[in-house]
Amino acid sequence: MRIERASLIGLGAIGLTFANQIQKNLPGSLTVIADKGRIERYTLEGVFCNGRRCAFDYITPEEKPERPADLVLIAVKYGGLQEAIGAIRNHVGPDTVILSLLNGISSEEIVGSVYGEEKVLLSVAQGMDAVKVGGRLTYQNMGKIVFGDREPGVVSDKTRAVADFFTRAGVPHEVQTHMKRHLWSKFMLNVGVNQVTAVHRCNYAGVQEGGPYRGQMLDAMREVLRLSDLENAGLVEEDIGYWMNVLEGLSPEGKTSMQQDVEAGRPTEVELFAGTVIRLAEKHGIDVPINRALYDEIRAIERAYGA
Repeated sequence: MRIERASLIGLGAIGLTFANQIQKNLPGSLTVIADKGRIERYTLEGVFCNGRRCAFDYITPEEKPERPADLVLIAVKYGGLQEAIGAIRNHVGPDTVILSLLNGISSEEIVGSVYGEEKVLLSVAQGMDAVKVGGRLTYQNMGKIVFGDREPGVVSDKTRAVADFFTRAGVPHEVQTHMKRHLWSKFMLNVGVNQVTAVHRCNYAGVQEGGPYRGQMLDAMREVLRLSDLENAGLVEEDIGYWMNVLEGLSPEGKTSMQQDVEAGRPTEVELFAGTVIRLAEKHGIDVPINRALYDEIRAIERAYGA
């Protein structure tokens, strides 16, 4: 198979970063799915990536494209996943491949329960330091999309086709043959870095080497490491070292998505992070005090938005 047409939903930091890259290198190959109000705002006010105005082809969820997409990219926040699943319906055909770029370890299962597991590759976006304010996105590091099959050691024709498309589109990517482990690994990072930077409203500098909140971040990550043993995810202490190396390469002034959410007064993905950790800990009868504290603090921040 060969992927020629892609559809994307979600023009947040991750979605806009890769949508811009695809449109720039493969003009006409990408359609952005958005509701009428968003399309009007994007068209009137524009969306910008590192100062360059992006020109996308938009379509509402109700409109039907000429044919289903070869590839659908879901780049919304967790709170918008159910709506996005409905919005992509007209773009999913018998041979469509779906990638969910959400954080966490559950979105692929949710999408697969609707459209079929065979359509969904496991995937995660990592390594970006993008900051989005309104319709303007800036980044120094684009990051990459890591993806692959559910079965360890397998590289399917679908995975090869997506890799070929990303190569032609200039999208940095990596095919990973142990994606469950990698998803858990990225989840572990997000549980630490996103939540700690949100609570303390600090940029990456606050958790990089010598940062005042690095210890709390590592403690939160090690609670996930313990759970991974109980869930047969296969994480080891060296995985924390891997992510610390990635973290050191990001701009100190960069911000996590959750930090940007609390600064903007938006709902966070705390249920996806600490909420998941707490639920798994209760399942296995263990305590996760760091994540419980982070959960309570972030919920308090959210409650204070309207104060």
